[in-house]
Amino acid sequence: MKSQTLKENKDFRRLYYRSKSIASKTLVTYAMKNRGKECRIGITTSKKIGNAVERNRSRRVIRAAFSELEPRINGNWDFVFVARGLTSKVKMQAVLGDMEKHFKALGVIDGKD
Repeated sequence: MKSQTLKENKDFRRLYYRSKSIASKTLVTYAMKNRGKECRIGITTSKKIGNAVERNRSRRVIRAAFSELEPRINGNWDFVFVARGLTSKVKMQAVLGDMEKHFKALGVIDGKD
């Protein structure tokens, strides 16, 4: 299952205002069920994160963590991930752990694994 990318501002705003969210030190996750055929993700990294190299690394780390968890997702969801200051400075495994906790709390994946 390959996910689509959220690109339009209206999609991001819809998730910010209507979805459930959970925050941790490395990541903020917004998740909402969608009616489409696949999952859609958007990643936001502000200039507060750092320079372009750090912002791009944050996006790569988030994308890598999501691709590890994607096969376990139940149903079709829209996600927006917001990078935090620590995201570019930690290993992908730390972001993966946080993302997995967020997904379990939001009911996106089963908590048994």
